[in-house]
Amino acid sequence: MRHSDDVRRLFRGSLLIGLLAAPGGAGAQVWQYTDSQGTVHFSDGPRHAGYHERAPDRSPDARIRERRPGGWSRRAAAWDSFILGAGRRHGISPALLKAVIHAESGFDARAVSHKGAQGLMQLMPPTAASLGVDDPFNPWQNIDGGTRHLARLVRTHRGDLSLALAAYNAGSEAVRRHRGIPPYSETRSYVRKVLEFYRHYHGHFD
Repeated sequence: MRHSDDVRRLFRGSLLIGLLAAPGGAGAQVWQYTDSQGTVHFSDGPRHAGYHERAPDRSPDARIRERRPGGWSRRAAAWDSFILGAGRRHGISPALLKAVIHAESGFDARAVSHKGAQGLMQLMPPTAASLGVDDPFNPWQNIDGGTRHLARLVRTHRGDLSLALAAYNAGSEAVRRHRGIPPYSETRSYVRKVLEFYRHYHGHFD
């Protein structure tokens, strides 16, 4: 498959910043449309007759459960109050934050990636320092700092959730250089995964 076709088939979550804002954003209805190229678009309202409402998915997601079976529920619930507080404070859906944390660290506050990213939202040391996060392994500091970083990326990319997530994973410069989601398998997989988890957690904080 050609790169351009592959990129077009990524989930381009065209959610507006108002849909991401909390409170209220976490419970807002999501509308979905699949175009002729197979690209899935999301919106906070029907933009034309092709859109349909997507009900919150409250059923267990097998792809979520298959990683470390049985471990997610206890670990995930431990940070809900922090996630809710940071989402409200910085205007980001708590469901989106939980999805990012799930994808980044599997809710492990002590996680360290092979590249050196740390904590629940996997902040790189320079990013953590720029956000004033003194202890990236402190759950509240990490979530609050990571939420501020994500909120800034959402604003920078004018509410395009797919681009904001790509920038969170690969950096804003890579997104600008490629004029869209970079052609990195890790980044493409990351965007898809976070959007899957976001749909799963949508309505969780109602």
